[in-house]
Amino acid sequence: MQRFEPNLRIPGPTALPSAVREAGGRQMINHRGPEFAAMFGRIESRLKGYFGTESDIVLLTAAGTGALEAAIVNTLSPGDRVLAVTIGAFGDRFAKIARAYGADVTRLAPEWGLAAEPTLLRDTLERGAGYRAILLTHNETSTGVTNPIRELASVARELDPDALLLVDGISGLGAVPFAQDAWGLDVLVSGSQKSWMAAPGMSFVSVSERAWSAAETARMPRFYFDLAQHRSGIAGGSTPWTPAVAVLFQLDVALELMEREGAASIFARHAACAAAVRAGLSALGFELFADRRYASNTVTAANVPDGTDWNAFNAELKQRRLVVAGGQGKLQGQIFRIGHLGSVTLDEILGAIGVIEEALAALGRPVVAGTGVAAAQRAGLESAATEEVVA
Repeated sequence: MQRFEPNLRIPGPTALPSAVREAGGRQMINHRGPEFAAMFGRIESRLKGYFGTESDIVLLTAAGTGALEAAIVNTLSPGDRVLAVTIGAFGDRFAKIARAYGADVTRLAPEWGLAAEPTLLRDTLERGAGYRAILLTHNETSTGVTNPIRELASVARELDPDALLLVDGISGLGAVPFAQDAWGLDVLVSGSQKSWMAAPGMSFVSVSERAWSAAETARMPRFYFDLAQHRSGIAGGSTPWTPAVAVLFQLDVALELMEREGAASIFARHAACAAAVRAGLSALGFELFADRRYASNTVTAANVPDGTDWNAFNAELKQRRLVVAGGQGKLQGQIFRIGHLGSVTLDEILGAIGVIEEALAALGRPVVAGTGVAAAQRAGLESAATEEVVA
């Protein structure tokens, strides 16, 4: 029986290139040997360019949430004042981790679908600074919004210069330009299952010298996530605990593929796919959920139309082998999300929009065949042309 793979359009895990999948099936190697050390060095070196940092990058065998926990427990002490700037479910999670370890957390939470405007952070810090850390989400996959991290960091550095800036970059890094060092960010995390085109299981934590200094006096409990243990092994290309070797095999190949494509081309491809999704959905009558000024280039959220049952709509999509994500938390049943990150092409996006057209028609909604696909193709090609001119 022939098996058809789905068009996986969720914000992660993402679809894997064939070479990456094959790499995950390699025979194991000694994770204390020279072959592993060489691979470790290649991975860390290639990640640094996308992080925009010269700092050490720790490789953790954990999901992105583990990396967020590591960012908290290695830099803070119980009772520390923390400002959590949250624009969705994952920003809320970051805040919950800090609170679970005893931090005194204040939430700054714009309405979901909006970014954290720098003026909002400025107003908050002008009313009272003195935070030990400020938590920021780069790309909020629950809402399809990308925060203006550079501008937010600039405000924080001006008004609360001693505050550590801890950033969740899990779903944006590798797909859009980023500059940790230039923007003055202290801890930045990401995860293998997003733009990096590998399976879940590895996360990455880049730590500034200022954050390493904070770690020396931080008193939150840690053992597995003690980043100092990891830092001591970076020079020798090893990890303190047994790593997810198969995922690292995949990541090594994925980063080589990314190097061949080039960062500028990767960023342009993601921008084109994002433009296509937004245009295609809009042409089909969907209302986009995120503020267009801060719309993400890795995930797009749209409102489920009035009179349309999400479960019925989703069932029609799945029947046609298109897998998208539903809403999270208070947005369950109200929005759906299309991931366009990692190994994604414009053709795959056009296919997804075509399936959405078919699903709407099957549910009896008025659809002019080809409307969404044409709009998506036009927007994607225009974006690609613009990016080429800029490059």
